[in-house]
Amino acid sequence: MAALEAKSGRFWELVDRSAEIKQIATGFAFTEGPVFSRRGFLLFSDIPNGKIMRWESGELTVFRSGSNKANGLTFDHQGRLLAAEGGARVTRTEKNGSITVLAADGLQGPNDIVYAIDGSVYFSDLPAGRVYQITRERSGVGGAPPRGEVRMVAETPAPNGVALSPNQQQLYVADVKTQVVSVHAIAADGRLGPRRDFAPVRVDGLKTDEAGNVWMASRDGIVVYDRAGQHLGTVRPDEAPSNCGWGGGGLYITARKSVYHVSTKVPGTRTF
Repeated sequence: MAALEAKSGRFWELVDRSAEIKQIATGFAFTEGPVFSRRGFLLFSDIPNGKIMRWESGELTVFRSGSNKANGLTFDHQGRLLAAEGGARVTRTEKNGSITVLAADGLQGPNDIVYAIDGSVYFSDLPAGRVYQITRERSGVGGAPPRGEVRMVAETPAPNGVALSPNQQQLYVADVKTQVVSVHAIAADGRLGPRRDFAPVRVDGLKTDEAGNVWMASRDGIVVYDRAGQHLGTVRPDEAPSNCGWGGGGLYITARKSVYHVSTKVPGTRTF
């Protein structure tokens, strides 16, 4: 049964005690990658069905069919969709609907993706055990292949979710094999420093809020840790979550066959 569970009184500074975890859509095969547009609609992946879905004011439509196993999604500063496609590429959907391939060579199964304020992109390739950066010359505003580069910036057995800290100076990486979320300092050129263990949790997708707390999709729910690594509480929908994303005055949660929303008191980190 859906519930809010506090481990610390500070959890109620983030979520109201009476907040409802609302199911907004259901009937999918496996949902992932929720991202909310500034234009007021939600996109998310239905991976086995090869679709990216659009939800707006209760109305559900197909944004893209034949998604090539699209998983994690985000937008860039121009509002163009970026997708980590499990079919071994990272793409950008242009405003005219055409698809630009940002990365493909040597990839096995891109999983999650985050857009940085400098125009570069970080994404995980879970089966390859690597985290990559696409430089802004390739992915940023005005950027396009073959300019720039796609470079490996970290290795870990099974990287899944990736998220930036609110100050854009750290990257969180969730490894589903080691069952540890680590954090890396980001150098001036976008490369990552050595990993530091952050939380001993098996996490799929994750996001940060503007206060520096980390909201992580685990088997038990969306577990919320503060920046020091203390577990504050858990948002527990009726299904085990796969990922989360900010929008609509709170947090959207993809969870197996459904999508949920819970209002929060804290705004999420937005990178686009």
